[in-house]
Amino acid sequence: MQWRRHVSGLAFSIVFVVTYFTNKFVLSVLKFTYPTLFQGWQTFIGAVLLLLSGKLGWVEMSRITRSAALSWLPGSLLFVGNIYAGSRALSRIEIPFFFTLQNSSHVVSYIISRVIHREKVQWLKFFSICLMLLSAINLPLYDPQFDYSGYLWAVCHLFCVGAYRVFQVHYKPSNLSDLEQQCINYLFSVLLLAIAAHPTGDLMAALEFPSLQSHTFHCGCCASALLGFLLLLVTVKLKSGLSIEYFWVWIFLSKVTAMSLSPFIFYVDVNAPALICVVLSHVGEALLVYSDTEAQS
Repeated sequence: MQWRRHVSGLAFSIVFVVTYFTNKFVLSVLKFTYPTLFQGWQTFIGAVLLLLSGKLGWVEMSRITRSAALSWLPGSLLFVGNIYAGSRALSRIEIPFFFTLQNSSHVVSYIISRVIHREKVQWLKFFSICLMLLSAINLPLYDPQFDYSGYLWAVCHLFCVGAYRVFQVHYKPSNLSDLEQQCINYLFSVLLLAIAAHPTGDLMAALEFPSLQSHTFHCGCCASALLGFLLLLVTVKLKSGLSIEYFWVWIFLSKVTAMSLSPFIFYVDVNAPALICVVLSHVGEALLVYSDTEAQS
C-alpha cells in the first residue's frame, strides 16, 4: 500500500512539472499571451474529457443538481480569476519567482481564516506565513527582469488562489466531489472566457499570431490541455490516498523540482538577493506544511 502512494506521488510530481513547463513554453517561448483563448481551450478540453470519462464510467461522477452548481459558483468565479491571472503572470515571470509569489496565497488564506473563522494562532504557522510574505514583498525589488504587469497579475492570481482554498474547505457542498467541483469550474470557465474573448481583444489578436499555423504551437496547445486534465486525475488520485497534509508535501516537492529544473529548460536571470527570496519563501512553505502535519498528529 505504501509503495502505491509513493508511485502516485511520483506520477503527480512528473505531471505537475511537465504541465508547468508546457504552459511556460506556450506562454513565454511561443508568446501566445491570449489567456481567454489559451485557458478557454484548456478548460473546454478538460470539460469534454471529464464528462466523457464520467459517461464511460472511468471516473466516479454523480449527476450535479442545480442547487449544488449554484452554491459552487463563487468558487468557479475564483477559479476563473486564478487561471486567467495565473496565465498572464506566468507568461511574464520565471517559474521560481512565480512560485515564490504564489506562496503568498497562503497569507491570503490565513488572513481570511483568522478574520472570518476565528482560527487559533499557531506560532510556527504564523512565522512561516511571515517568511512567505516578506519574501514576496522583497522579490520585486531584486528581480533582474522585473515586469510591473506580470507582478500585478501575480497579485490577482494569489488572491484568487488563497480565497479559493478557503472557500473549498469551509463552503464545499457535501454532495459535490472534487471531480464534480472541477466539472462546474470547467463549464463556467468555458462560458465566461468565451464571452470575454472578443471584448478583451484576444480573439482578433490571435488571428495575427505569427505561429498560428505552426505544428509546434499546435502540439504545445494540445499537450497543455491533455496534461491539465491528466494533472486533475492524478491530483484527485493522490488526495484520495493521503491525508491533506501529506498531499501538500507532494505539492511542495513538485514545486521545488520544477524550480530546480527550470533553469535547464528556460532562460532564468537571477541574482543572489532574488535567490534568497525564493529560498526563504519555500522554507516558509516547508514550515507551514510541517506545522499543519504536527497540528493533525
